[in-house]
This record gives sequence, C-alpha cells and structure tokens, in this order.
Amino acid sequence: MKDAFGAPQSLLVLGGTSEIGLATARRLIARRTRTVWLAGRPSPALTAAADSLRALGADVRTVPFDALDTEAHEERLGKIFTEGDIDMVLLAFGVLGDQARDESDPVAAVRVAQTNYTGAVSAGLVCAGALQAQGHGSLVVLSSVAGERARRADFIYGSSKAGLDAFAQGLGDALHGTGVHVMVVRPGFVRSKMTAGLAEAPLATTPEAVAGAIELGLRRRSETVWVPGALRVVMAAVRHVPRSLFRRLPV
Repeated sequence: MKDAFGAPQSLLVLGGTSEIGLATARRLIARRTRTVWLAGRPSPALTAAADSLRALGADVRTVPFDALDTEAHEERLGKIFTEGDIDMVLLAFGVLGDQARDESDPVAAVRVAQTNYTGAVSAGLVCAGALQAQGHGSLVVLSSVAGERARRADFIYGSSKAGLDAFAQGLGDALHGTGVHVMVVRPGFVRSKMTAGLAEAPLATTPEAVAGAIELGLRRRSETVWVPGALRVVMAAVRHVPRSLFRRLPV
C-alpha cells in the first residue's frame, strides 16, 4: 500500500545495524510502519536489531547485504520487492574510516570510498528502479555535512560523502514526476558507536534527533534535510571561506 503523508507501512533499511536506521525504524513503527526489512551482513548484531524491532510489534525480516558485493545487489535487493511493495528505503550504511591510517594505506582508503559511494550508487539504483516500477515510495539517503567541503581532518570520508550527495541529488532529479521521492539527509556530528572516542564537533546531534528530522522531512516531502537545521546556515558560510583561511581553521 502506498505511503501516506510520510508514514510508510513498509520500510527497507540498507545497513540493518545502523543506529540512525534503527532509531528511524522505531519512530516509524510507533506511527504506522508494520513491515521492516533489515539488510546487512549476517551477525549477532543484526539478529539483535531485528529482535528489538519485533518487540515493538513489527514484522521484521533480515536479508544478507554487503555494500561491497555490488554484483549481488540486484538479485538480493530485487527479491525483497517481489515480496510486496516497499514504501520507504533508507540507505543508512557507511564507514568513517581512519583518516591518519588511510592516507598511508590506499587499499583502506579505497574501501571507504567503495563502501560509502560505489556501494551506495549500486544499491541506490537498484532500489530506485524497483520503487519506480511499483510507482511510489521514498528513497532516503544518509549523506553528511562532511561532504559539503573537504576538510584536512577527514577528506577521504568527506569526499566519499560528497560523491554520494551529488549522486542522490541527481537521482532525485531523474525520478522527479515518477511518484518516487528522494530525500538527502545531511547530519552533522552524530553521537554514536561510529564516532565514539572522537572529539565532538559543535552542533552535535543524536541518532534519535536524526530520526525525528527524517520523519518530519518525509511528511513535508523535503528534498534536503539538515540535522540540526542550523547547519544549513553554517555550511553556507563555510563553503565561501577562502581556501587559504579554511585550511587553518580548527575544523
């Protein structure tokens, strides 16, 4: 059944153990979502995530998914859509990497890029095609403010998110008028397991806050969501800081 006013009945989370993905699923289950697919590498964490959502009353299924195994995406993700319409797909997988290590380890750097960008392009196109075939649905893509301008501290991760962001925007334009809604979400620093131990950036947020912003964005049919909203203004200024000055800023 078609999603109504941003309240999907069925949800596919790509990156089934993502804290933001699971926070979003919990929020949507509390409203209207009844069927949830969690796609991720088989693990105790994926099983526990599914069990936690079942405890909330949802019908939860898991499916093996590896962002790096792009040759398997069409078959594995395509099978999900044969089980019934999917109202919303949340592309929530990604890796932060280790900038200091990755600069001297090209193989590790490429793995970050392949996971965050190449894997997302593959999975995003597969799901977009399936949503278009069914004639409705939302594709929500977790980008990052890190993709707005490359910083010395995390330019490998940031460049992968910049590519993802551009891809998602272009995909949204390509699908305009088809009944498929693409929404790009740009969180700032999110307090999560992925960022544990890192120095917290200004305007830090939480997975729950990002989930709330996603829900609101769905209701509004937004194309771009910043979390928190103040980052829209901050990054508009950051984009225009002269490069010679930007490289000296403590960011």
